[in-house]
Amino acid sequence: MEADFSSSAKNPSSIPQEKSEERKQYLKFNLAPNTTIMLPIAQLTEVMTIPLGQIVPIPHMKPEVMGVYNWRGEILWMVDLGKIVGLLPWYEQTTNKANYKAIVINIDKRVKENYSKAIKAKLGLVVSRVQDIKWCEEKSIHQLKRSPQENNKLNTFLQGYWLKSESEKIPILDGEKLLNYLPSGSIDIN
Repeated sequence: MEADFSSSAKNPSSIPQEKSEERKQYLKFNLAPNTTIMLPIAQLTEVMTIPLGQIVPIPHMKPEVMGVYNWRGEILWMVDLGKIVGLLPWYEQTTNKANYKAIVINIDKRVKENYSKAIKAKLGLVVSRVQDIKWCEEKSIHQLKRSPQENNKLNTFLQGYWLKSESEKIPILDGEKLLNYLPSGSIDIN
């Protein structure tokens, strides 16, 4: 499943008007065999498959930074999303090792010195498997409640949970929180 989300995410006319205010689209994917997460389509540009060996490692980087990839003639930093959020890193999983599955996020990042100035930031997230796109009603999205005792690294990057049913809740990732995690001096994500 490879797709370019930039046109469909920015074209609300393809969504029935009465539903556009109540529902949003999310990409559902796996970070580890038993960990499903979603990301708002509005924060995505593309889902792609990258052949093994196409991500060029850069020495002296954080372990979660896999390297760079030539994406549409631009340098795109690729990170192991599982490693960042404290789950099983990609290289330790028993997935297809011939290809990487990657999600390209594209976020308006606020510059710390001048919060009124926003810059476009892109980042490639390597994940285990991409599933599908889900329409979620806004009333079924619940904000994350953190307790001071909680030390779950994944929760640091979440905007909330989608309650699919009484027994199943799926975490929703916040791409902007991911970009803020990576220090601006460590990699150039602009």
